[in-house]
Amino acid sequence: MRRMKMMVPAITIGVISIVGLVVAGVGVVSGQTSQAEKYVPSYTADGKLNFPAGYREWVYLTSGVDMSYGPASNMGKSMFDNVFVNSEAYKSFLETSTWPDKTVMVLEVRAAGSKGSINKNGHFQTEELRGREVHIKDESKFPGKWAFFSFNSEGPGELFPKEAACYSCHEEHGAVDTTFVQFYPTLLPIAKAKKTLSATYLNEEAVSGAEKKEEKAEKK
Repeated sequence: MRRMKMMVPAITIGVISIVGLVVAGVGVVSGQTSQAEKYVPSYTADGKLNFPAGYREWVYLTSGVDMSYGPASNMGKSMFDNVFVNSEAYKSFLETSTWPDKTVMVLEVRAAGSKGSINKNGHFQTEELRGREVHIKDESKFPGKWAFFSFNSEGPGELFPKEAACYSCHEEHGAVDTTFVQFYPTLLPIAKAKKTLSATYLNEEAVSGAEKKEEKAEKK
């Protein structure tokens, strides 16, 4: 009996040690998996951005149909704009309502279909990919923190020149940190609550609200 009492703690300690090793091992594997899933932007020697091939596994933010920031134009065929952001940036935004360094947004443009299968009205997205663009925040690489890249394939993307209209448009009209959070329905309320909306966006909203009131008054 005395020997049995002596052996039980030894066995218990041995089991605990094994379990501890297993748990530690799982933790290491889990950490490695987490690191593997984290997106880190990489560039070619000539400054092109390597394509983020797994972007469709990121967080989906919104879709737009036939959106245009300039005068209305007849594009001939409707298009959907789908926006995705890397998971790390999304989680950070939920906490701070601002975008951290290494934020990557992918704009995916797809053709819209109207007649197909059982659909009789409205539009749906088709397999026809019209193009993809990336809006990336990399403070150590770009003087203005943010940059735009265009992708025609899954090869490296071309950097938009700083003179491109997309830069000034985002800087002048972006609701949060030069990004169009005003079109992201799940993030706009967070930005409002945490008061991170840009002054220019708030001014535009105030003007728009005043114009709407005038229109209503005229109709009466």
